[in-house]
Amino acid sequence: MAGPAVAVDIQGVGLTFGLDTDTPTVALGEVTTRFEPGKVTAIIGPSGCGKSTLLQIARGFLEPTRGRLRFVEVSSGQETARPGMATVWQAFNLFPWLTVLENVAFGLDLAGVPKAERNARARKAIAAVDLNGFENRFPRQLSGGMRQRVGIARALVMEPDVLLLDEPFGALDAQTRLVLQEQLATLVETAGTTAILVTHSIEEAILLADRIIVMTARPGHICDQIDVALPRPRTLATTHDPQYARLFDRIYGVLRDQVLRAMVIESEGA
Repeated sequence: MAGPAVAVDIQGVGLTFGLDTDTPTVALGEVTTRFEPGKVTAIIGPSGCGKSTLLQIARGFLEPTRGRLRFVEVSSGQETARPGMATVWQAFNLFPWLTVLENVAFGLDLAGVPKAERNARARKAIAAVDLNGFENRFPRQLSGGMRQRVGIARALVMEPDVLLLDEPFGALDAQTRLVLQEQLATLVETAGTTAILVTHSIEEAILLADRIIVMTARPGHICDQIDVALPRPRTLATTHDPQYARLFDRIYGVLRDQVLRAMVIESEGA
């Protein structure tokens, strides 16, 4: 039975490395936003603006140097414990000595789930990403797209309250990326999971997200937040919708200015 809906509340959160040195580095400017339960939020911005840093703060892997991260029970407005989270990274991060089934079931094994149950849940997750028949293969026997589907299954099998996606398709070719974008959109819609997606792709953000956060060049702040009202399910055909084109143009217009600014910052620092 699902627990109460929990929002991830970011209040003036930022991160600076080397505060006790003469040359501190601002990895993330102050960010205030809320990731609503059951919604998909995409974060897009220039390279180095702090997108992945914000994701890692939300996950608990990095401690902010300012601001506050809270988890809020929506029904009561009360602060609560960190909800269950799982992450899909750009790098596949599979254990090469484990089979597909063992990789997907690994987190369940750590959680002490009995073998019969964890294998049944792992097989269900494998089927959800269309990898039936590959349960006993090793990562080296799979294509890049298949390995990333194993990574997605490994995250989803944990039935997380919040799914964090850090450039999950960044290492894949364009054709495979399009197919997996559609597949992930279907999986997230079906599960109703809260998802936070870091991406460089405007297309990916529009196809997957309910809301898109656009960040400035470093130090990253939020410069725009855009609701995506396109009907679901969304597929490649969605890109031909006039509303898609308007969203793309709006996001590109904001993002282009920030990318140019980031390029100037990089050249000055070279």
